[in-house]
Amino acid sequence: MTLDVHLFPCLSDNYGLLVRDRATGTVATIDTPDADRILEALDGLGWGRLDLILNTHWHPDHTGGNAALKAATGCMIHGPEEVRRAAPLDHVIADGDTVSVGKTRLQVTAAPGHTLGHVVLHDVEGRMAFVGDVLFTLGCGRLFEGTPDQMWTSLSALLEWPDETVIWCAHEYTAANARFALSLDDRPALNAHVEALMRQIEAGRPTVPTTIGVERRFNPFLTAGNATTFADRRAAKDSFRG
Repeated sequence: MTLDVHLFPCLSDNYGLLVRDRATGTVATIDTPDADRILEALDGLGWGRLDLILNTHWHPDHTGGNAALKAATGCMIHGPEEVRRAAPLDHVIADGDTVSVGKTRLQVTAAPGHTLGHVVLHDVEGRMAFVGDVLFTLGCGRLFEGTPDQMWTSLSALLEWPDETVIWCAHEYTAANARFALSLDDRPALNAHVEALMRQIEAGRPTVPTTIGVERRFNPFLTAGNATTFADRRAAKDSFRG
């Protein structure tokens, strides 16, 4: 792996993600849920700098710290054009672009559905990706702006990645996602997987990261198989109270 990754809780259920390129020491934050918590985490790590903000989408719990972090560190902000709806942005990134964190290259892939301009950032060499609110452990993002077809296409693109690809998502929604998954699927293997995840939660440990291989096997939105079934499951999850 070419990047060190530090995950820490922010706000009520967000995760902050700081990454450092091992070769150069370049540091980036993936989204900015809470500027004070990010600066506190940087100080605790002793990394000593913040060079880049990499936004995945415009929602305030992902961009709310942009202005304060830029003022405090002079970092440059990269993200999709839609970020300008909520926060400062220096450089627009779009599908097919590459963003460098030191010597680590992150491929930018459009992933509309949760928002229309959402992107994911894929370290192909390091086999990890930062997916914002597209994919979660046993879940996926709500469709605030996009259509089920768009989201299914976005998720299908992620399914093309190798099973060992490590997925860093932005929220701890696993307990609710697991209850919904179990309402659709009674496989013993899923039950065992959920039990292991719940032990992590009860011990105060995050259920992030996950992997594409694990989600391919157990995530009800990735096992849907087609856009129609995905749409039905997403609608059912939106009203699920289990």
